[in-house]
Amino acid sequence: MALRHRRNAWLDFGAGIAVNALGHSHPHLVEALTRQAGKLWHTSNLFEIPEQTRLGARLVAETFADRVFFCNSGAEALEAAIKTARRYHYARGNPERIRIITFEGAFHGRTLATIAAGGQAKYLEGFGPKVEGFDQVPFADLDAVRAMVGPETAAILIEPVQGEGGVRPVPHAVLRALREICDAEGILLVFDEVQTGIGRTGKLFAYEWSGIAPDILASAKGLGGGFPVGACLATEEASAAMIPGTHGTTFGGNPLAMAVGNAVLDVVLAPGFLDHVRETGLLLKQKLAALVDGHPAVFAAVRGEGLLVGLKCVAPAAEVAAALRAERMIGVPAGDNVVRLLPPLTIGESEVDAALVRLEAAAGRIEQAARATS
Repeated sequence: MALRHRRNAWLDFGAGIAVNALGHSHPHLVEALTRQAGKLWHTSNLFEIPEQTRLGARLVAETFADRVFFCNSGAEALEAAIKTARRYHYARGNPERIRIITFEGAFHGRTLATIAAGGQAKYLEGFGPKVEGFDQVPFADLDAVRAMVGPETAAILIEPVQGEGGVRPVPHAVLRALREICDAEGILLVFDEVQTGIGRTGKLFAYEWSGIAPDILASAKGLGGGFPVGACLATEEASAAMIPGTHGTTFGGNPLAMAVGNAVLDVVLAPGFLDHVRETGLLLKQKLAALVDGHPAVFAAVRGEGLLVGLKCVAPAAEVAAALRAERMIGVPAGDNVVRLLPPLTIGESEVDAALVRLEAAAGRIEQAARATS
């Protein structure tokens, strides 16, 4: 991907909040979508959709999962994951096991169930009683998790890297310990990889870094490269009770979405692509570390995995994002006073260098404004 050196060119390090994983109008995605659009748009899941079968088989082959349910968004994928976890225990004669342990700072979507799972007051306010069944504990606090597990606990739900919560990676040792807790207690481990999946951290899914696997995983965003698609992946054991009629979707898995999803995997699974993401992510973090050192009144730290990077700010994150826009660069504010940098996975050294030029200029704007008011 070569940056177009035009005077009015924008550098998009937001990528639709980690959605446009292959940039804008990637030719392989455009070709796949237009080819399918000339054939068939929609049939519903009353009929077999060949590209859906193919995409499901590819995801199964590349992951822990045995089954895949396709939907339209990350929130829908999380709803399917929550229902799958509850149904698992119901089918085993434990219908009381409906509660799911989640973590402070989490973001799982904007449906009534997923805002309850996230537990953030700003998303819950004004929508009536919080949906029952979610128990929140402090971020990555294993003692709190152990204390919270009880006879009604069905699952633990976690983002391996909190995105909206401020690009906070969960230590791999904590993820491994959660796997052990779930196995010991007979409950399910659910990963929300809506933002971290499809190569964003340098692996197809972030769970691969930890050496363990979940029972259920929610994916979306980058899976469609900009076209709406989500997926709930699960083991056979975890999802066996999700038989036809227990869950469904009208548009999920439609031919257009499946054609694009397969095109995304064509690129992401190509030899060397994920190596490139890891190398570019390391280069970006190294250069951002120097930026932080040079502007201590604006930035405090760099964190994240692969090309899911957070700049912990000293200045207000919204102010930093606005200064970046003034330099024709897009970043995404997040919790904990962080600006997320979520560039397309196709960027290279030239885009990293261009980003640093604009970040330096944005930091200079903020420092100049601070001097003018002091």
